[in-house]
Amino acid sequence: MRLAVLAVAGLLCVTAVSAMNAQAPNAPPKTMLALPPAPLLPATLGKLTRVAEGDSGDGLGNVDATDAPALTEDGLKRFARSDYAEFPKGPIHGSVTAYKFSDASGAISAYDYFSKPGMRPEKLGDASLASGDGLLLRSGVNVVRASFKLDRAGMEALTKELIDRLPKVSGSAGIAPLLPTLLPAKGLDADSVKYALGPVGYQAMGGVLPPGMVGFDKSGETVTAKYKGQGTLTLLLYPTPQIAGDRGRAIEAQLKQQGDAAGTVKLRREGPLLLLTTGAWTPAAAQAMVDGIHLRSEISFDKPLPHEFHAEVQKTYSLLTSISVFCGIGAAAAIFLGLFLGGGRAAIRVLQGKPAASEPEFLRIDLRGPASKEPGDRTET
Repeated sequence: MRLAVLAVAGLLCVTAVSAMNAQAPNAPPKTMLALPPAPLLPATLGKLTRVAEGDSGDGLGNVDATDAPALTEDGLKRFARSDYAEFPKGPIHGSVTAYKFSDASGAISAYDYFSKPGMRPEKLGDASLASGDGLLLRSGVNVVRASFKLDRAGMEALTKELIDRLPKVSGSAGIAPLLPTLLPAKGLDADSVKYALGPVGYQAMGGVLPPGMVGFDKSGETVTAKYKGQGTLTLLLYPTPQIAGDRGRAIEAQLKQQGDAAGTVKLRREGPLLLLTTGAWTPAAAQAMVDGIHLRSEISFDKPLPHEFHAEVQKTYSLLTSISVFCGIGAAAAIFLGLFLGGGRAAIRVLQGKPAASEPEFLRIDLRGPASKEPGDRTET
């Protein structure tokens, strides 16, 4: 019955549309307007003006061919590059390249991909490195490469304004990955930390394993770091412990084939996490390193708890308090009434010349019956 009704309704709709088209054969087709996204880079930065027209699309067709494979596996969504100059004839000029990724993990991987040894750290955005006139910056899901011939103060002011203009993201996309935070800080060479989400970036950043063996096709992620005076530590994280176990066995077999060339190899699995040492570790130090790292689960709130939660807690507290007060008052009243009534009755008996706490006539019951009564006995009630 329902199918028949739906069929009739569909037939009526088709008939109505056909009739409308027949009545207006020359009517122009309807056009849907789609607004292009805002340019990734602003038109002005301080006293500087963007030379080229703003990008109205994603700009991915202009990404450098050498960087495109690594950035694609990191989740690159938009790209823009432009020169800025001080008009009409100011001496300040420079260029800015901006990359927007789908989440913070992709931005961190791309940031590590672009970072080079010898760059000095700066306190701008979420992370930043400088080298000469160049600046590498990460802010949220964005990575920026800029080059301006400015002093330190001028560069900081320009960069802070650029950070305020970059696209913002909220929710899970803005959460930094857990894996890099598991690296022990003692002896860590900060310049050597490389976080990768794909085989191209992993190989370009000097990964110690064959890229095809890591398991990036199974949503694996890895971070590699060197420790001063020792060797290399590699952490690999997978969606499930089963995938981690399978990859761990394959990696162990591969490293056994390499023999002494891999250095001191210690491999341990903890749930979905693999921990691997290679290079010039002492056996004791390598074992202590992989044994000292553990997955941890943390729950944090970056917003105040909802009003309803506080209200329910307050209601529960008020109810328990009321019950406690009621029970206390009832117990006190029972004690008071017991003392008042018992003490009053004892006082009345004393005034009557009777013992305060004895009533033999109520405590004695004669059950012998009339036949067993002796002369002189009396019945007490």
